Amino acid sequence: MRILIVNPNTTASMTEKAATAARAVAASGTEIIAATSRMGPVSIEGHYDGALAIPGLLSELKERQSAGYDAAVIACFDDTGLEAARSFAVVPILGLCESAVVTAGFLAQRFTVVTTLERSRVLIDNLVRRYGMAERAKVRASDIPVLELENAASGAIGKLRAEIERALEEDGAEAIVLGCAGMTDLAHQLQEIYGVPVVDGVSAAVKHAEALVSLGLSTSKRGSYASPLPKPFTGAMSGFSPAGKLG
Repeated sequence: MRILIVNPNTTASMTEKAATAARAVAASGTEIIAATSRMGPVSIEGHYDGALAIPGLLSELKERQSAGYDAAVIACFDDTGLEAARSFAVVPILGLCESAVVTAGFLAQRFTVVTTLERSRVLIDNLVRRYGMAERAKVRASDIPVLELENAASGAIGKLRAEIERALEEDGAEAIVLGCAGMTDLAHQLQEIYGVPVVDGVSAAVKHAEALVSLGLSTSKRGSYASPLPKPFTGAMSGFSPAGKLG
């Protein structure tokens, strides 16, 4: 089984961090292939960044189809481009937020997603509602710019821990979800410190992807995720004109 991990931002070190987390949990027969978008923002913080990251994400998914992959994971907790990717893919496509909150729902009645900036909190809160977890989950922002997670001297980890502690005390959280792909390497350490399940979206998405492939299941192509209708695309988007299925 081959699972493609696509980082929709252009920061290669974040891709490697996600790939390391994915390989740590992947089954022995699973190959993890990591890809970094070659166009778009260096980090995704809010709707504007997310919108401009989608073309690079779709390009990576499309261009790597010739090598083949059985499922793909979009390594951004905003589930950037997830709907578009599912619409032209014929393999399962997993997002970090959806995978993580579903996993947390197996483990706890109440949980808190701790993310980076307030603008991301609002976006993720909307996703949590969409995924049916609004009554069980709260989303908190720790006031950390995404790229500060790459800098050990930034104080980002202290801010993250402080917000987790508030979640445990004030929200009554029984589990914590790390709301950014850049936090993936901290899950085990934080779980040991706080004694509650700490869910990393990358790891959760990889295991869900393996399960779907093993079950022989993929995204329905009837209705919402039907393949795009062939039509011309113009200008800089001409290369995205639907010319057939991706897989």
